[in-house]
Amino acid sequence: MGSMNLTLKIWRQKNANDKGKMVDYKVNDISPDMSFLEMLDVLNEQLINNGDEPVAFDHDCREGICGMCSLYINGEAHGPDRGVTTCQLHMRMFKDGDTIFIEPFRAKAFPVVKDLIVDRSAFDRIQHSGGFISVNTSGNTIDANAIPVNKEDADKAFEAATCIGCGACVASCKNSSAMLYVSAKVSQFALLPQGQVEATDRVLNMVKQMDEEGFGNCTNTGACEVECPKGISLENIARMNTEFLKASLKG
Repeated sequence: MGSMNLTLKIWRQKNANDKGKMVDYKVNDISPDMSFLEMLDVLNEQLINNGDEPVAFDHDCREGICGMCSLYINGEAHGPDRGVTTCQLHMRMFKDGDTIFIEPFRAKAFPVVKDLIVDRSAFDRIQHSGGFISVNTSGNTIDANAIPVNKEDADKAFEAATCIGCGACVASCKNSSAMLYVSAKVSQFALLPQGQVEATDRVLNMVKQMDEEGFGNCTNTGACEVECPKGISLENIARMNTEFLKASLKG
């Protein structure tokens, strides 16, 4: 497969108050081995050399860990591949002559900062409201390994903890629901003995914060699980609903 010439239709928006619009760009000689972000680097180098404003997009680790590369590509969060973030998406998923639409994640709770960058601090505030455990650091601390954890629970907690908070679940949901994200953060503690101490407060506080941030409701379409780069399971949502019900009855 040789190099590719592509047309990019990219959302450009100066700031949160700007109306924003799609702008067309051409990139040539793109290698199929490039990652999607490397292709955008090529475009930006071209723009800078022409004295134009480069396209602002979020990235950090570029190895599928940080969750920052939140791009909506051809109508899909993180693009056409499965189980990958945008930085792990390769240009071989596209063909020579293709037109690629690139937009920011669209959700009321994720306002656009500039171009393709959205503010996902709503996730941080949900996490701060309850996604942690308190530890006794009085000098009588218990070694974590001294608490037995059932293997199946440990595995499920670990799977929930692989969520990187990228927001693909919200971007893929017709209701912009954050239920998959929040349920993963609730589940990783709900399954472990260390998480039981604050279990009631945690789920009530995190759900309350989620609603305050303006995320929509879950209507079980399952789009979130399909587009999640880490394959977080819908069963976490069921678990969170159970935890929420238990906490509400206690409260």
